[in-house]
Amino acid sequence: MLNKLLYMETFGCQMNVNDSERIVTMLADLGYGPTNDPASADMILLNTCSVRGGAEEKVYRRLANLRIYKRDGKKQIIAVGGCVAQQEGEELLRKLPYLDLVIGTHNLHLLPDLVRGAERGERRSETSFIDNDQRLDLFPSITGESRLSRFVTVMQGCDNFCSYCIVPFVRGREISRRSADILNEVRQLADDGVREVILLGQNVNSYGLKAGNEPTFAELVRQVADIDGIDRIRFTTSHPKDMSDELIACFGDVPKLSGQIHLPAQSGSDAVLGLMGRGYTRDSYLDKIYKLKALRPDIVVTGDIIVGFPGETEQDFEQTLSLMEKVRYIDLFSFVYSPRPGTKAAELRDDMPRAVKMARLDRLMELQRFHTREISTTYVGNVMTVLVEGEGKLPGQVSGKGDIGRIVNFTGDISLVGSFVDVKIIKAYPNSFLGEI
Repeated sequence: MLNKLLYMETFGCQMNVNDSERIVTMLADLGYGPTNDPASADMILLNTCSVRGGAEEKVYRRLANLRIYKRDGKKQIIAVGGCVAQQEGEELLRKLPYLDLVIGTHNLHLLPDLVRGAERGERRSETSFIDNDQRLDLFPSITGESRLSRFVTVMQGCDNFCSYCIVPFVRGREISRRSADILNEVRQLADDGVREVILLGQNVNSYGLKAGNEPTFAELVRQVADIDGIDRIRFTTSHPKDMSDELIACFGDVPKLSGQIHLPAQSGSDAVLGLMGRGYTRDSYLDKIYKLKALRPDIVVTGDIIVGFPGETEQDFEQTLSLMEKVRYIDLFSFVYSPRPGTKAAELRDDMPRAVKMARLDRLMELQRFHTREISTTYVGNVMTVLVEGEGKLPGQVSGKGDIGRIVNFTGDISLVGSFVDVKIIKAYPNSFLGEI
């Protein structure tokens, strides 16, 4: 029986979204149900991300704002999970006397016991790493609300140690989940009515490479595609250096594989890529893009770019803009470099004025807005197959994702939810489409 209320905020990547779904499942067993009102909540939990600079300060500010709900003697649990929790650990408890729990990225399986302790007034921090193949067995399956699209974790952690990236320090080393467990989970999801799965990991392309007795990621994609009931497959995130020709071939002969790929370049300059420790060159990155487009001409690409990395010259930045012109991303996550504690890049000399960095980011974003408008407009008048997932933006509309991952809103009856519908695109917006059956 759900007789207590949980208010949760999720920051950052899809890994955190997936973790939050698992948290909801675990806490439901303790009687907690979700609420959108922090004032009425019995427990407030922030699931945090520390990939970008300022993340820690943002979390501290948000916790200070939420503190008001614990005043007047109200017995309310406040907890922090995710990467900032892993990074800060006991320091969070020391600085914030009103904080009850700190749960690291490898300790979600302990959450029920920690919450029971917090209900008795105990304050604890758990941030130990579990860097062995038992780690992925400690997380429960996601249950509860029926969904048509689900994340399926295939691996966790990262061994790349890119010079700017904090992920290996807060998520741990790379561990691949057993393929038999993955396929069993996907079959169960299909039996439960799920139509689309998103294979998830910090670097899915390296799935199985350390195990030796597991399929490659390309082979895993094909095995998932063979499961009846699953009609669309997506995956994220891909590291370009580990994207094999075998996986690229899947985009040509696995019809269930979505026509969208997220392939972060981070920079278009070989000099900067070398400083970043990315393990590929501009040309090798573009070679993979060209191979993908040759096999699937309608594929769309999204990516990540860091502007103002230490040592980046104006020529380096121009190389990034020229890479964007060649790739033509439909969407791009771009941000100014910020040093993360413990990373190699934090030791590099960074004397570029902030104003120069922001000016470059503005130029990059303006070019990306142009590409997004131009690419999106090409879909107007064409038909897109949409998996209808729920109500649309306006009354009388339903909404779902097309094959390229964009939201499409169109007039239709709610009975269409769960169906694939052919929709004619009649208008393009920056992040969505308007269509008609």
